[in-house]
Amino acid sequence: MVIKKKPSFLFFKPLSAKRLKETTINLGASFIKLAQVLATRADFFSQEYLDELKELHDQLPSMSEKDCNTIFSRAFKENPFSSFDNIPIASASIGQVHIAYLKTGEKVAVKLRRRGIKNRVTADIKIISFFNTIFKPLFSHYTKNSIEAVVSEFSSMILQEVSLNHELANLQKFSKTYKDSGVKFPKAFEQICSDDALVMSYEEGFRFDDKESLLKENIDFKEIISKLVDFYTTQMLINGYFHADPHPGNLLVNKKGELILLDFGMVKSIPNNIRIAIIELIKAAHERDFELYINASKRLGTIAYEAPVNDLTLFTDKMFDIFSNENLSSESMQKLAFDVLESTRNFPFKLPSDAIYILRVSAIIEGLGTTYIENFNGIKDILPILQKNIPKALGANDSIIETIIDEIKSIPFSIKDLKSVIKQASSGELKIEVSNSQLEYISKEIKDFIKPIILSLALIFTSIFTLLYDKDLKDYALILFTVGVIKLVYK
Repeated sequence: MVIKKKPSFLFFKPLSAKRLKETTINLGASFIKLAQVLATRADFFSQEYLDELKELHDQLPSMSEKDCNTIFSRAFKENPFSSFDNIPIASASIGQVHIAYLKTGEKVAVKLRRRGIKNRVTADIKIISFFNTIFKPLFSHYTKNSIEAVVSEFSSMILQEVSLNHELANLQKFSKTYKDSGVKFPKAFEQICSDDALVMSYEEGFRFDDKESLLKENIDFKEIISKLVDFYTTQMLINGYFHADPHPGNLLVNKKGELILLDFGMVKSIPNNIRIAIIELIKAAHERDFELYINASKRLGTIAYEAPVNDLTLFTDKMFDIFSNENLSSESMQKLAFDVLESTRNFPFKLPSDAIYILRVSAIIEGLGTTYIENFNGIKDILPILQKNIPKALGANDSIIETIIDEIKSIPFSIKDLKSVIKQASSGELKIEVSNSQLEYISKEIKDFIKPIILSLALIFTSIFTLLYDKDLKDYALILFTVGVIKLVYK
C-alpha cells in the first residue's frame, strides 16, 4: 500500500512513515538492512517515507554475557589475547566489536558474530520472500520486477554478510586491489580468524561525520570529501569492485587526514556491461546526447525496450538538467532526482539489481558531503574523474601507442572470429544472443499475444462442450462461441 501510494486496501490503511520505521526496528536485523537498501528508492516510496527510512541504523543491544562467552569459546580454542574487553565498542546486526590486545602486544579489534544470526537471517529471508509472493499481484509488471530484484539481491548479500570468513576474504582482496589508493584498511590476523570471529588491527580515527573533532585537528574538509568521491568513483565505475556500506561509522579520518575504511561485509562487483552502460549514461547526460542516453538506459535495464521514445523526452530533459545546471545545489539536485524517479511510474522503468547498491552508496556519500559543504553535488565531482579515466574504465591502456599495439595484436583473433561466424552462418548454426532486458520484453510480448488467444479458444471449446452436454443450452453455447470468435478476431 505504501509502495502503491494507495490510501487503503481492503479497508486497511498503510502504516505512517514514523510507524513503519519503528516496526522495522522491532522486526530486527534483516528488516533493518532491507529498509536501508530501500531508503534510496524514490520509485517505491514517497519523500516522507524515504526521510524516515534514511534514519535507520543497525545499532542493536549487545549480546548477553552467556552468548558472548559461547561464541568466544567456539571461535578461539586457545585464547590468543593478553587482555579482552568484554564491553563492546560497537554492536550491530551481524556482530559486535571488542578491543583486545594480542600476546605480542598489538592492539586489535575483534568482531564476534552474533549467536544464531545465520538461522535468524535465513528465516527472515523466507518471511520476506513469502510476503513478496503474496503481494506481487498488486504491483505493475515493472514495479513487480524491481521489487523481485531488490529482494533477490538483498537475500544474496545478507547471507554473505553473516559469514565472517566471507568478510575476511573481502578485506584481503579489497586491501590488495586498492593498496595504492591512499586509503587505509585494517590488517587481518588470518591465523586466528574464523567464521565466528574476525581479528583485525585497531585503527585510530574520528568518525567521518565528527565535524567538531575534525575542526580541532585542522583537517581540510574539501580535501577529504574530494578524496572520498575520487575513491568511490574509482571503485564503482573504473574497477567495478566497491565497498557497499560507507556509512559514517565505517569511515574514519585520522589526525593525518587519512581516510580509513572499515567493515567489509558488503562488497559488490559490478558486471562489466553494467559498469560501461553506467559510464555511457553519465557521459550522455553530461553531453545531452539523447540517443546515447536512451540506448545506454535500455542496455542497463532502467528503461524497457518497448518504452515509447516520445514519452522519454521529458524524462531525459530532467536528467540532463541534473548534470548541466552549474548552480544546482545539493538540496535542489536531490529534489530533482526524486522528481525524475517519481515520473518513472508512468512508463516502463525498473532499477536493475546491480544498480541498487550503487544508488545506495551514492546517496550515502551525497549525505556525507553535505555535512561539510553546503552546496555539495557529488555528480559534478564525478564527471572530471570519469573523463580523466574513461579509457582505463573502458579497458584501454594508458598510452595511445599501447592501445594501438593491443588493437594490432587482436587483429588475427578478430579475423578468426569473423571466419567462425561466416562458417556458422553457412551451416545454419549461427546463434544470436540477446540481453536479459530484451528477453524479458520478448517474453512479455509473447505472453500478451498468447493470453487472449488461449481465452478465445477456451470460450470456443466451452461452447462446443456445452452444446454436446445439453442441446437445450444451445443459446448459451452460441453466445460463448460468438464471444470467443470475436475476441480471437479482434484481439
